[in-house]
Amino acid sequence: MNPGESQRAPWIVGVSGASGTPYAAAVLRALLAAGESVDLVVSRASRLTLLDETGISFRDAHWRTDLHAWLSRGADGKPGTFDVDLAGDRVRHWSAGDLAAGPSSGSYPAKGMLIVPASTASVAGVALGLSKDLLQRSASVTLKEGRRLVVAVRETPLDGRTLRHLVTLDDAGATVVPASPAFYAGATHIQDLVDFVAGRVLDAAGVEHDLYRRWRGDLGGARPTT
Repeated sequence: MNPGESQRAPWIVGVSGASGTPYAAAVLRALLAAGESVDLVVSRASRLTLLDETGISFRDAHWRTDLHAWLSRGADGKPGTFDVDLAGDRVRHWSAGDLAAGPSSGSYPAKGMLIVPASTASVAGVALGLSKDLLQRSASVTLKEGRRLVVAVRETPLDGRTLRHLVTLDDAGATVVPASPAFYAGATHIQDLVDFVAGRVLDAAGVEHDLYRRWRGDLGGARPTT
C-alpha cells in the first residue's frame, strides 16, 4: 500500500441458493453506487438458482463478464436495464470453495457481510458454525470479529428449526432481515418491490441509498397524483 493510500475495506456479499437473485443484484448495484467496495462469494447452489431465474451461468473464470450481465438485468428479466461499471478493484470475486480466501480470516479488513438471499441451509450452517464453504466461513468470521452481519432470509413457511437458527444468529449479533416487500412505498413495478427489500438490507448495514420511498407519516403519500 502506498503512503497515504487508504486500505481497502469491502463489504462481503454472500449469495446463497435461495430464490431471490434480483435482491442480490439490487444490493450489489446500490453498494457500488454508494462508493463501497465489494467482495463477492457466490455459492454453488446459488449458481443453479441464478441460471434458473436469469439464464446466466456464473463462471469463476469469467466472473466479471457474468456479473455484468447479471447486474445490468432488471428484476423483470430485461437485459441492459442498468448501467454497471465493474472496472478496477471495486469488486473482487472469491470462489465459494476457496477456504484460503481473504474473507476466511479475521485479519482480512472488511466492514461486514450481507447474505442476500439467505437460504435456510446457509442460515443453519452459520448458526451452527459449520463453515463448510467460504460463505459460511466468512459469516462466522464476521460474527467473531464483531462486525455487522445482515442475513436476508428468503423462505416460506419457516419451521421451528430455522426459527431457532435465526434466534441463534440474532443472539450472536446478526441482523435478520426477512425478504418481505412492503407496499406503502408506492410500488408499481416488480423492481420497486425488489429494491425495497434491498434497501432494508442496506439500512441494516448502515449504507446510504435511495432505493425506496421512506415513510414520512403522510397517509396516502404514495398514491399516484394523476
